[in-house]
Amino acid sequence: VQLQASGGGLVQAGGSLKLSCAASGRPISGYPMAWFRQAVGKEREIVAAVRRTAHITYYADSVKGRFTISRDNSNNAMYLQMNSLKTEDTAVYFCAAAKSIPGTGYSYMVREDSYNYWGQGTQVTVSS
Repeated sequence: VQLQASGGGLVQAGGSLKLSCAASGRPISGYPMAWFRQAVGKEREIVAAVRRTAHITYYADSVKGRFTISRDNSNNAMYLQMNSLKTEDTAVYFCAAAKSIPGTGYSYMVREDSYNYWGQGTQVTVSS
């Protein structure tokens, strides 16, 4: 599976952006997927994740209520709608896909090492 993230850019605090992750090579319908981000000088962290069925999602506390993850299996794509952006959301955002996620809880959904395929990242910069 090849993943291509896009949609990043420069936005003022309080604004919105929608990131897209286009997949190719295989249908993504069988893959749990996620968005991670990495700010300068910080570790990469989970932002949001979605299991094969879009009804099961996870959000980091820092983005809960502001970001929405979604997937469109018919278009082989995943999205991250980001509203009410804050300066601390500034980071490179990566999309990722996993061959499988064990269990039914969140513990494996949030782990980087659960994901086998990664996109190249798209920069999001939020100015004050």
